[in-house]
Amino acid sequence: MSSKVLDYTALVITIIGAVNWGLIGFFGFDLVAFLFGSMSMLSRIIYAIVGLCGLYLISFFGRVRSMGGDA
Repeated sequence: MSSKVLDYTALVITIIGAVNWGLIGFFGFDLVAFLFGSMSMLSRIIYAIVGLCGLYLISFFGRVRSMGGDA
């Protein structure tokens, strides 16, 4: 898998996670728990994947800065 595909996949998953956090913060509604059960094995895996994608994107930020992306 190319780095660009991994970057975009991680970005999309992290954005979905951020939307879920926004729903929790604004409305008290956890979409992941609603769809997959409150702290079920599947929802825990989804939370873990979102967290790993967020950690991966820390390196993405560093790569963007090294390419001259900071204005």
